[in-house]
Amino acid sequence: MQRRHFLSTTAATLALPSIARSQSRRVLRFIPDADLAILDPTWVTAYQTRDHGFMVYDTLFGQDQNYQPKPQMLEGASVEKDGLEWRLVLRQGLVFHDGERVLSRDAAASIRRWVKRDVYGSALGAVLNEIITPDDRTLVIRLKSPFPLLADALAKTSPMMCGVMPARIAEADPTKPITDPTGSGPFVYVADERVAGSRVVYRKFDKYLPRDEAAERTAGGKRVNFDRIEWTILQDPSTASGALQNGEVDWYYTPAADLLSLLGRSKGVTLRVVVPTGTIATMRFNQLQAPFNNPAMRRAMYSAITQSDYMIAVNGEDRKRWNDGVGYFCPETPMASSAGMEALTGPRSIEDAKRAIAAAGYAGEKVLLMAPQDIASVKALAAVTEDVLRKLGLNLEVASMDWASSLSRRFKTGTPDEGGWSIFQTSWAGTDHTNPAGHVFLRGNWRDAAPGWPNSPRIEALRSDWMQAKGQDAQKKLAEQLQLQAFQDVPYIPLGQTITPTAHRSDLTGMLDGLPLFWNIKRG
Repeated sequence: MQRRHFLSTTAATLALPSIARSQSRRVLRFIPDADLAILDPTWVTAYQTRDHGFMVYDTLFGQDQNYQPKPQMLEGASVEKDGLEWRLVLRQGLVFHDGERVLSRDAAASIRRWVKRDVYGSALGAVLNEIITPDDRTLVIRLKSPFPLLADALAKTSPMMCGVMPARIAEADPTKPITDPTGSGPFVYVADERVAGSRVVYRKFDKYLPRDEAAERTAGGKRVNFDRIEWTILQDPSTASGALQNGEVDWYYTPAADLLSLLGRSKGVTLRVVVPTGTIATMRFNQLQAPFNNPAMRRAMYSAITQSDYMIAVNGEDRKRWNDGVGYFCPETPMASSAGMEALTGPRSIEDAKRAIAAAGYAGEKVLLMAPQDIASVKALAAVTEDVLRKLGLNLEVASMDWASSLSRRFKTGTPDEGGWSIFQTSWAGTDHTNPAGHVFLRGNWRDAAPGWPNSPRIEALRSDWMQAKGQDAQKKLAEQLQLQAFQDVPYIPLGQTITPTAHRSDLTGMLDGLPLFWNIKRG
């Protein structure tokens, strides 16, 4: 969106009579990190799709402030037959956006679709025997072996979330993204007001039935205090910052690092950290194609990677806003360890990396780096990687594009000349890297893995052992082994942790922690 056009429409709004200004108070205007490219919350790991998913769909379990699962669409849940059977009972009065009742068969179909798509869901799918629906409100999940993390899995807030959708939609081909956004959540997606690259609109779902208790993250009473939520896509950080300062928008989710001081001094603007675990930046390789189908080639990259370079590029020199020395689990969480960390914390050397690349047998294959330009943090990560790859003397091609195009291209498995790719950077919420169960990039299931497609039977075996481990001490030992194996097989390279505050108008209250959540927020 052009800044001039945005301001002209805002000025028109401000010139309206007081009744129109009163109506505008019931609209929350939000600037996300990027446009919404895909509507299906079981199809892609993009956070914009995840955030859309939690607006449009409700979940059987929610996650509270302590990251624990709580019944959400459920009246109750029980575990029977030595953990082999879970009995879930839906609350009364739940309806979809089209007015149809939410039935147990809808929830069952939604779970079946999700386990075919999600990394955590696949672990449940591996032990799933059947899901039966003895009546309209009851679903019974029968397992081949106990899966004590079932409620945690259904409550997960990382992509891909298990939202409940009508069975007629959930039962569609899981290899194709759904396009019908009929959901069960507190907001309705307004398709006819969608402007690609500019605006996404939601309206309050008046028939949504919130729980009685207080809201915590994705659990509890999701009470909506705005009639409309408008996502305004502003690619230029200065434009976005100016819009927030001028009161033209209410919430700028991830301000650019070099604008934080200015925003912190601005009247009517509040900065606060809503995600204390921050985000973990990552470098992902296409392991189906040369040269990174060779693990020695991937390992050769370690000594060329300086995490602080990436963190300074994204968040500036202020060490309070980032951490380096980051491994395969989020810092300051139970599974984090120092196992194998010398690969990232030892002496850095481009020359050592060059020698390792030569020893790996690099034959000059093209390396295509995807470099999205419309998300400041991702653009900065790509710029540092480009500099590293050029210093290493690789046959580099940099493909500049927007974020939505990179999401589509990353699914292409071919060579760069066939429309594929070699490397991309992205960031994950730190909560998504706290354990092996929901850690999308810490998988080795080859063509069933997320784009990058690592093949590591040992990582898969250790992950399975972790899921069955009894007690945190046993889990920690297995997590250490997993990290050591990751340093050998290199499913990706961690690039550091950023702790970035969000920025919003000071008259907004009730904002919940964890992710962009649009219930519980009030104005004034």
